[in-house]
Amino acid sequence: MAANPPGQAFPNKTRVAILAELEKERRRLMQNHSMNTPGASISLSRPSLKEFRDNAEQQHIAAQQKAALQHAHAHSSGFFITQDSSFGNLILPVLPRLEPDS
Repeated sequence: MAANPPGQAFPNKTRVAILAELEKERRRLMQNHSMNTPGASISLSRPSLKEFRDNAEQQHIAAQQKAALQHAHAHSSGFFITQDSSFGNLILPVLPRLEPDS
């Protein structure tokens, strides 16, 4: 097992999972608080493992897209966007639409 870099207590996957769970809990609490109705009870149920994994995976993909986009902009003169692709591409090149010279 590889050692984590100095100052990093958790591996990235664990960190993403923890952050995903915290964000989901924050949203649930904000939603309960915004109801502001008497007798509204706070749900004690925990999110399912599948929901937790899906959310963590989405955040991981978003982080990969951001890294790929930054790398492409730094090392290329082209334009790129993040977009879900049928072929698994994290970013897609964009061809600018040029107006014909009159």
